[in-house]
Amino acid sequence: MTSHLSPANEAIAPVPSGARVFGVRDHASLWFSLGVGLLVMQVGAYLMPALGTREALAAIVLGSVIGAALLAWVAKIGCDSGLASAGLMHAVYGRRFAGLPIVLNIVQLLGWGAFELVVMRDSTVAIGRQSGGMAAGYWPLLATLGWGAIVLLLISGSMVRLVRRLIARIALPLVVLSLLWLSWQFLSIAQTQGLGPLWSRSGEGGMGVLPALDLVIAMPVSWLPLVADYARHGHDGRGAFRGTWLGYAVANIWCYALGVLVALTLPSENLVAALLLAQGGLVALSLILIDEIDNAYGDAYSGSVSAHSLWPRWSVRRWGVAMALACTAFALVLPMHSLEPFLLLLSSVFVPLFGVILGRLAFGAPTQQLLAQAPAVRWSATLIWLAGIACYHLLPGIAPVLGSALPTLALCFALAWVTRGRNS
Repeated sequence: MTSHLSPANEAIAPVPSGARVFGVRDHASLWFSLGVGLLVMQVGAYLMPALGTREALAAIVLGSVIGAALLAWVAKIGCDSGLASAGLMHAVYGRRFAGLPIVLNIVQLLGWGAFELVVMRDSTVAIGRQSGGMAAGYWPLLATLGWGAIVLLLISGSMVRLVRRLIARIALPLVVLSLLWLSWQFLSIAQTQGLGPLWSRSGEGGMGVLPALDLVIAMPVSWLPLVADYARHGHDGRGAFRGTWLGYAVANIWCYALGVLVALTLPSENLVAALLLAQGGLVALSLILIDEIDNAYGDAYSGSVSAHSLWPRWSVRRWGVAMALACTAFALVLPMHSLEPFLLLLSSVFVPLFGVILGRLAFGAPTQQLLAQAPAVRWSATLIWLAGIACYHLLPGIAPVLGSALPTLALCFALAWVTRGRNS
């Protein structure tokens, strides 16, 4: 299923030093922008009313810091080696077996890309109806096709230019202003309702802090298979680590906390409708919606890099066009409303997957040498990953209070580190 390693395969060849142009600011801008999204706010709202306010915020801060640190660690490995995520999987799991996690990554990126388009479609229609238009039934179709066309246009250009010009200089300042405005508006509502009672509000039960931590970590974990695709264009591993950690942690905490704040002050099954109720919410939501484009773009771009690693006869750009078209088609036909199970299912695959990668490649491991000497299958890494998936699913029944993500990650990391000297 996978191709032989060759310079023609851009996904599993290191980026040349002359093409490594991302600095700390570029990494931070990219991952702050990617960390902001309506989906993140919606997941934050899911924590309420099961948890109390203080419990929810504790889970958000701790989960975001840990999740962003994992993301940054993989970013450093990708930057130091110059390899994309597909290259890291080849090095750790073997030339042929790596095809399985790469295919799973492509599937999840198709799902995330379709999710993003659905969120942008529904938000566009909600904004249009709030403004007195888009009442006709064909608007959801047109909105989906419109956003899909924008992603298709962006994927046809340069990823590096998009990050350094469009995101860092234009999208980032606008989305920060939007978040500041929405935060101010909902904090004002909370103050009117009484900050004391809202802060001391207890949960209704049904979710513990550690399971909530799993749900928070699920969002940064979903980006783990993508981060090296961008970080390998950085010129300094430490800069990639610092920029990725800072940018994503701040965005994740902010958006999750804003989702909790909205759920506390204006409880609603429709987050977009609640955001529109805030003064100036129409403009702020519109700007966040524009920023959402880079999430869909990120899914399509990384999906194209992964697909290129399996079939290098098609260029990354050509695969990107195919990914953008497929995401748009799925957004038109698939139901996209079971978000929490989808996130947790992804975590069950990618938490142990990258626990093994971190255990094998952390602390200066010769990643390119491992890639060059990779056998068809590295059985020790493969068995640890499969055991990790089983552990993730068994823990809720055995010890539900512990959660699944952190124990599974620690187990896979430890086992991979102990067995790192094995080449098979």
